[in-house]
Amino acid sequence: MSKLATGTALALLFAASAAAAQIPVRTPVHTTVQSSARSGSQPGVQSATHADDYRARLPQDEVIYFLLPDRFENGDVSNDRGGLSGGPLVTGFDPAAKGFYHGGDLKGLTKRLDYIQSLGTTAIWVGPIFKNKPVQGGPGRQSAGYHGYWITNFTQVDPHLGTNADFAALVAAAHGRGMKVYMDIIVNHTADVIQYRECVGKTECPYRSRADYPYQRHLGTGGTAINPGFLGDDVQTADNFARLMRSDYAYTPFVPAGERTVKVPAWLNDVRYYHNRGDTTYRNESSTMGDFVGLDDLMTEDPRVVARMIDIFGGWIDRYAVDGFRIDTARHVNPAFWAQFVPAMTARAAAKGIPNFHIFGEVSDHEVRPAVLAQHTIVDKLPAVLDFSFRQAVVETVAGSRGTEAFEALFDGDALYAKGFDTAVTLPTFTGNHDDGRFATFVRRAFPQASDTEVMARVMLANAMLLTLRGVPTIYSGDEQGFVSDGNDQDAREDMFASKVAVYNDNRLLGTASTTATAHFGHDNPLFAQTATLARLRTATPALTRGPQTLRAREDKPGLLAISRFDPATNAEVLLAFNTASTALTRQVEIGVGAATATTLAGRGCGKVTAPGSMTITLPPLGYAVCALRKPG
Repeated sequence: MSKLATGTALALLFAASAAAAQIPVRTPVHTTVQSSARSGSQPGVQSATHADDYRARLPQDEVIYFLLPDRFENGDVSNDRGGLSGGPLVTGFDPAAKGFYHGGDLKGLTKRLDYIQSLGTTAIWVGPIFKNKPVQGGPGRQSAGYHGYWITNFTQVDPHLGTNADFAALVAAAHGRGMKVYMDIIVNHTADVIQYRECVGKTECPYRSRADYPYQRHLGTGGTAINPGFLGDDVQTADNFARLMRSDYAYTPFVPAGERTVKVPAWLNDVRYYHNRGDTTYRNESSTMGDFVGLDDLMTEDPRVVARMIDIFGGWIDRYAVDGFRIDTARHVNPAFWAQFVPAMTARAAAKGIPNFHIFGEVSDHEVRPAVLAQHTIVDKLPAVLDFSFRQAVVETVAGSRGTEAFEALFDGDALYAKGFDTAVTLPTFTGNHDDGRFATFVRRAFPQASDTEVMARVMLANAMLLTLRGVPTIYSGDEQGFVSDGNDQDAREDMFASKVAVYNDNRLLGTASTTATAHFGHDNPLFAQTATLARLRTATPALTRGPQTLRAREDKPGLLAISRFDPATNAEVLLAFNTASTALTRQVEIGVGAATATTLAGRGCGKVTAPGSMTITLPPLGYAVCALRKPG
């Protein structure tokens, strides 16, 4: 059997096992209407009940689909250059260059909502849509703001992506389908506009600390006295920050003549609202006060900045009724800012009739150490963070050789979050993204001799973990189409529409003979079929969305991981079993003593209940099983 045929057979097996499962499943408030292909309805038509009840879903009820609008679908070629004239270094548009705009926009995204919903996803995390500086970087190092993180105007959609009206239409269309929309926001920095006279013509501008360059002296401790009466940034009152009149304590900041009014709202053009201390080292003091490779770092200690950022992002909730925020670079903002910002956003959402506004911050970390993430839910008081520890556990075990005890370390850490498991269950989980790279890439890198069949099996195993374990599964656009990137960052931001980027189009994808040179919105890839099956199973099974979980088995080498999850209302048990080894296994796994039989919901390997509290699991290499346990009668 060919590699593609093998993958297709696997997908059919997963779909058939889910369809054949005859278990009573309590209908939760978050049950989704199936896609038109399954329900027989017209595309885009959803029941009134479904459209009305999406607000009642809790964050953990969702399956999130994450995308960068520029790389998803081009619905309006007239905005490809953002209304600018000239070449790529002016307009930012070059569809053949991986670091420039490619033409995707909000109209294209709206057009493809049926595709996204057919995958079983219920919420869309849209990469930043705010107006960006089109191009920045020194000679030979230029790239464009296609990703959305170089903001100049916090009140307007980037013209390359469309208009504010286009965003309103997107949100309305998604809500009409019962889907939520999460915005990707940034409060840490703006585009690179402010320059330092001491660094003109240089490629680096080293961070200068408060000890060596205090606010009260001009360019160092030996400089002339400035900012009389300023008591330091720990005294966060408007009166105190009004005394911080000069910003030339560490460097001499200035704004080039052509960019003095480029930022909106206008207060963002005043250098006094920035730290102006040079480039961050991502450690210690510079972590919250340094510029990200030149991006202007906002002084979020200043209460005026806090109030104005609350006004900016509260306005997006007021106008568009979005359902949540993913917060970029959240760990690089002082905790006191979040203590004010988060309650303000949830209050604005509640006033708009949005009771379950989902806020999650980016706290990038690449070890299985949940304490690093959890502290930001306690010290910073963020409601949730992206679960980088989950991602790392999957990478180390399924795209690596670590034992499944990695998940014991991961889930033991749930107790560390601000509200314990109640917070952990709301953490968006993922296996790859636009910054860190795609999971399939890590598999190929770790197992360079592996066949495509083995790589596919490892990716499917990771998907099964993502879509059944605790947290809020987040699918990165293109993963369901077998995308395998060359690396991270720009290399993992392939186009879903037909790409013109040579280094994308030479990638060997999974589950298809096609390349990224053709559009990928079909449903025939085995990874699409598996994701859709498991996503629907998850949203229809309360144990897999809201249910607590118990570790049943783990090993200090590749092999068995078994976890039970429980329906929060009925306590019905669903056993999840995963085999990270390349050899088959048969084991006895502990279950609740009241279970009498097991039904396979997905995968294969659910055996018989051989004695009270014990069940046989037989898993193929890199296989998994989702087993619904029943009591007698």
